Amino acid sequence: MNAEPLRFDTKIAVLLREDLESWQRLNATAFLVSGLGATVPEVVGEPYEDADGVAYLPMFRQPVLIFEGSKEVLGAAHARALSRALPRALFTSDLFSTGNDRDNRAAVRAVRSGELDLVGLAVYGPRNGVDKVMKGSRMHP
Repeated sequence: MNAEPLRFDTKIAVLLREDLESWQRLNATAFLVSGLGATVPEVVGEPYEDADGVAYLPMFRQPVLIFEGSKEVLGAAHARALSRALPRALFTSDLFSTGNDRDNRAAVRAVRSGELDLVGLAVYGPRNGVDKVMKGSRMHP
């Protein structure tokens, strides 16, 4: 067995607006990464199994880095993610008040890209591209 740590040439990153409450950060992060796992199959590893043979769902094959920043930093990151055409998921403040997927999608569809009240963004792609998208943000404490 190779004991050398795995190094990935890609990165999964979530950027959250710094003024969110704890429950909002957790909720937004869960929704954001679910979008990546559903549409970018290479980020998902193999299923897990414990020593008793009980099966568990697969998870991401690499760490998810969580960042935070101001509303302005989030807006700039969104623009950079769009310009780089990276796979991305977004979470707007409106989604905290909707109760289902249909209403979530309608809330996003009602607002132009540059006017979205973003509270979270997830991106996946080459390490250097994701680093450039996250410029100006800081690691979540």
